[in-house]
Amino acid sequence: MTDASSLPFAAEALSVNREVRARVQRLVAEADRLRVAVRREPSGVTIVDAGIEAPGSLEAGRLIGEICMGGLGEVQLAAQGFGDATAGWPSWLEVRSSQPVLACLASQYAGWSLSASKEEAGGKKFFSLGSGPARALAGKEELFKELGYRDPITDAERSGVLVLEVDRVPPPVVIDKVLRDCALAPEQLTLVLTPTRSLAGTTQVVARVLEVALHKAHELHFALEHIVDGVASAPLPAPGADGLDAMGRTNDAILY
Repeated sequence: MTDASSLPFAAEALSVNREVRARVQRLVAEADRLRVAVRREPSGVTIVDAGIEAPGSLEAGRLIGEICMGGLGEVQLAAQGFGDATAGWPSWLEVRSSQPVLACLASQYAGWSLSASKEEAGGKKFFSLGSGPARALAGKEELFKELGYRDPITDAERSGVLVLEVDRVPPPVVIDKVLRDCALAPEQLTLVLTPTRSLAGTTQVVARVLEVALHKAHELHFALEHIVDGVASAPLPAPGADGLDAMGRTNDAILY
């Protein structure tokens, strides 16, 4: 286990939910251009459909990848632009962060398990792994104890965004849990929904290529304080025909 006091971000008041706000506002404001659908639930929660009924787009997925990283990373799309390794494949993603531990493990990592039984969900059970800045408000995972991080956002600024790889809107019982655990009012929460089989979903999953490297380093007990910057790239495949096919394509891209 790493000593939290020695982590590169431990002495800084970086809030992933504050840093990401401009990107979330852009996703909502440019919904038509990005081909996503935004709606406000009766409760006040904002739902962004980036691939369920709305078609979504590669640019939406790129932006959602940056949202997942808490605004502390950049995701770029290029056509055979990253050197000889890209030869033979038309499109690639490159991910960069000068705060890779915080961006990838404290925000982007899909580590918050959210589920509802068939009875709770109204006929079909629900399961998803939550990703993004709101994880650092809830702090429900053991990982946050190891990192020694909890989002320091003030009550006056409080807001949160969570990204879910799902093909339907979470049932109220799950949304209520997120609100409760994050100590958010409904109007302070934004949920971004990205099925893996969608354009945006495929893109934001492949944008986890740096996070996968950070997660592996953590699993191998590498001292995280020695990771001070990060860059990674991966080929961007076309979306799969269904969720399983899409998962295989994105996993293969990241492994490559």
